[in-house]
Amino acid sequence: MTATAPPPAGRAGADGRVELSPDAVPSGPYANEDLLPVPLAQRKWTTYNFTALWVGMAHNVASWTLASGLVALGMDWKQAVLTIALANVIVLVPMLLTGHAGPKYGIPFPVFARASFGVRGANLPALVRAAVACVWFGIQTWIGGSGIFLLAGKLFGDSWANAGTIGGYPWTQWLSFVVFWIIQVAIIVRGMEMVRRFENWAAPFVIVGAIALLIWMTNKAGGLGPLLDQPSALGWGGDFWKVFFPALMGMIGFWSTLSLNIPDFTRYAAGQRAQLWGQSLGLPTTMTLFALLSVLVTSGSQAVYGEPIWDPVALAAKLDNWAAVLFALITVLVATLSVNIAANVVSPAFDLSNIAPRRISFRTGALITSVVGVVIFPWKLLASPQAYIFTWLGTVGGLLGTVAGILIADYWILRRTRLELADLYRSEGRYWYDGGWNWRALAAFVAGGVLAIGGSHSGLDAKGVKQGPFPVDGLIPFLKPLADYGWAVGLAASLLVYVLLSRLAPDRRS
Repeated sequence: MTATAPPPAGRAGADGRVELSPDAVPSGPYANEDLLPVPLAQRKWTTYNFTALWVGMAHNVASWTLASGLVALGMDWKQAVLTIALANVIVLVPMLLTGHAGPKYGIPFPVFARASFGVRGANLPALVRAAVACVWFGIQTWIGGSGIFLLAGKLFGDSWANAGTIGGYPWTQWLSFVVFWIIQVAIIVRGMEMVRRFENWAAPFVIVGAIALLIWMTNKAGGLGPLLDQPSALGWGGDFWKVFFPALMGMIGFWSTLSLNIPDFTRYAAGQRAQLWGQSLGLPTTMTLFALLSVLVTSGSQAVYGEPIWDPVALAAKLDNWAAVLFALITVLVATLSVNIAANVVSPAFDLSNIAPRRISFRTGALITSVVGVVIFPWKLLASPQAYIFTWLGTVGGLLGTVAGILIADYWILRRTRLELADLYRSEGRYWYDGGWNWRALAAFVAGGVLAIGGSHSGLDAKGVKQGPFPVDGLIPFLKPLADYGWAVGLAASLLVYVLLSRLAPDRRS
């Protein structure tokens, strides 16, 4: 393989942001138009754009129901909202640290990972992130399709809701799933500028829809119901803390995916302040307020219907006005589209492009993601909420925390945020390491991953039946105590191992 000739150093703007000189644009096998740094003139996303991005991503059916999972574990609403708020403040820190490289160098996540894992080795964390995103894409697409099916049934009557079944579901539900899938693909194939425009108007629309649901429920209930007065089944003693920490890690795991690939978005930022303030205003505040909103609405549903209805789609289906049902249907569509496109299509599109830049473009990667999201059978994954929310999120969070630790250690501790931009796209450059792989990052990934998820275990229900895919005593029994803290353990362990190995056996070129 012939290496591209070393280009001149990148040009730095007055604010420290870097771009390549026009005559230094890489054209080798590790570059394509979608992976190259965004020119300074095209980095235009403002604080509002990033705030709107997070509002659009956070306001969705899955995050609405997070509080219900915690209440089901015995927490009261105050404990549930507190857990969600703290988790999102914590996950914001690595989000901002990894996001820094985006505005400064204009590079997406898989190219950023080349500095630590190697030009070829970056495909490992990219594939891990892409695999997680494909699963999430399928899950959210099924949720969105189910929303269409349920609410459309209110408009079209029994002939829609009780249509003939295929594979255990009405054919109209499969049709809803396909329609929702097509809408997403139509938006994403038009590129990142279309994503930015969609998120800008989707965010306020979803906020209005959620507030309207609260007003309707409060009016129907004549006030908020007994859920707010329900005491915690755990108290604030030892029983609470046993549940709190694994639940906290699960809530962190919900957005740990974006803490890796946030450069996919921040590379378009007009400056560091835009991404810093936009994310700080958008993520923890939005998730906390949305959790509180879900609790208040569900409290009203308990007062009206005698039981708490946590699913906003099922609640909206109880509307008796066709115009209100139509508005609810559009709101569910926009909310789910917003999170799915931004969180679960953009990342794997870049990640898959990184595998074979000359063959896979951003649009091709997006199409591959949309197909994989169907063939993983998301309707089966959602059949077990316990495994979906806690086993799945906790395990994924631990593994992704391991990657985040390596990225943060390399970029902030070892390199002090300084990268040679052109070398990220070259063989035999300073990020080539050994045949394109950095064994130090691989070793840290394995060590952190084993410690983070090696003790993964399943609990038992009241009848002693195992709940989840893992052994009750853990995959590696003596690591079981660490499993409830998987994200933090993975991040800390991989960070320390990577720094230690890089200090003891440094790569001369890097």
